[in-house]
Amino acid sequence: MNLGVSLRRSVALVAGLVLVAAGITASPSQAATFSTVGDYLNQTVKWTSCGTSIYCGSVTVPLDWSNPSGTTISLAVDFHQASASKPLGSVIFNPGGPGASGFDYLKNSADTLGTATLRANYNFVGFDPRGVQNSTPAVHCFVPGIGDKSSAMDQFLYGDSGYAWGSAKDLAASKAELKKFASACKKNTGVALKYLDTVSTARDLDVIRAVMGDAKLNYLGYSYGTFIGETYASLFPAKVGRMVLDGIVDPTVAPETDSLNQLKGFDLALSDYLKDCLAHSGCPFTGTSATALKKIKTFLLGLETKPISTTDGSRKLTIGMATAGIDMALYSKTYWQYLTAGFKGAFRGDGTTLMRLADFYNDRNANGTYNSNQMEAFIATSCLDSREASTAAAMKAQNARILKASPVMGRYWQYGGLACAAWPYPVAKRLSSYSAKGAPTIIVVGTTGDPATPYQQAVHVANSVLNNAALITYNGEGHTAYGQGHACVDSAVDAFFVSGTVPSKDPNCQ
Repeated sequence: MNLGVSLRRSVALVAGLVLVAAGITASPSQAATFSTVGDYLNQTVKWTSCGTSIYCGSVTVPLDWSNPSGTTISLAVDFHQASASKPLGSVIFNPGGPGASGFDYLKNSADTLGTATLRANYNFVGFDPRGVQNSTPAVHCFVPGIGDKSSAMDQFLYGDSGYAWGSAKDLAASKAELKKFASACKKNTGVALKYLDTVSTARDLDVIRAVMGDAKLNYLGYSYGTFIGETYASLFPAKVGRMVLDGIVDPTVAPETDSLNQLKGFDLALSDYLKDCLAHSGCPFTGTSATALKKIKTFLLGLETKPISTTDGSRKLTIGMATAGIDMALYSKTYWQYLTAGFKGAFRGDGTTLMRLADFYNDRNANGTYNSNQMEAFIATSCLDSREASTAAAMKAQNARILKASPVMGRYWQYGGLACAAWPYPVAKRLSSYSAKGAPTIIVVGTTGDPATPYQQAVHVANSVLNNAALITYNGEGHTAYGQGHACVDSAVDAFFVSGTVPSKDPNCQ
């Protein structure tokens, strides 16, 4: 076994001269001390140019929001200046995770984020949530720093126990590895590890809003970013401006239900992939989807105890690599071609393509270096936000539900309770309600074939969780929809951001 025990990511000069046109003022220095919430909201930031029409800075927030006069931490923030002479304000975005770097996402892809209409009318703001990448301190467990190699991280993510998945010896090895990881996180990150929950991040978001000079928050959240948005809107409903949540996390369901829903989403995506593959020449499967699933099952069962070779002689495709690679390729229909290549190679004994897909999922380079701390930050925040029950009885019951939902891939979603069982800090206090009562209409975007955040979650959140929401459905494949060339979705969301137009009914985009 490995990390695949049911944790899956739901995953984008001169300051002060041109910034006035962006609607933002700059100051040469930060405030010296912070004692109250107001001090954080009123701080000024020294912005420096860090790309074409991109400016970078650092925002100070309290480590512990219950003690604003205590230890402070810094968040990396950047923004792409709107091309309009009079921007409508700022749109802050989060690409998902938890653990994804919005700062790097914007800096590296500013001209492709959202749509041209959104980028023209708003300053587009990225940030690294507490614990992530360029913010300080960042979570570090097995990987010493960004761009470093880590054999311990390789073992954690890809290690092969050599035993059948879920056997007593396999479970013992997994528990030991997870305990070692949790201990390393505490040792190498320090007490900050206790304060990386989403409620704290949502409070940080209000500081970024204020720093950007906006009276109300305009926000675009993808995947896990929708959870940040839901939390913010429920904490500060009167401060919500125009908010769009794409690829919905449902904050009201138990973690066991959330895991089960996500498994069903990936199972649906795999089924859709197989139907498409079987309809084209060159598919590595023949017959029906059922026979194809049987072939996948046989392959994965064999891989549990007998990894196969890759073109990298020092690495073999393990069961952990294979399942991560399959999951990665199901995030978007554009990746299906690589899944086909991966299965073709694997069935003839070459696991290279599936291994590369797994590396892409984990942000690992072929030379063994890691580009980010996204997986470490992902686990740290996930384990503080919620965790599955880890008693033997609870996991047995959950395993039964998992296997019933997915007889093939469900095998590798079992024992989710182990993932956070050794975490050194308890679950952080959650909100009692996520209705965001008092907030204006929030746009919820759901994709019918979304594997990571299943469509029914969007329907439930729009109709039964948020007090005031409008649903935009995209009938198609992939994780999230806005800004990906779907004209119907893009035009509806842009109209909302630019003019405040709320769809009179679900446009039911195709």
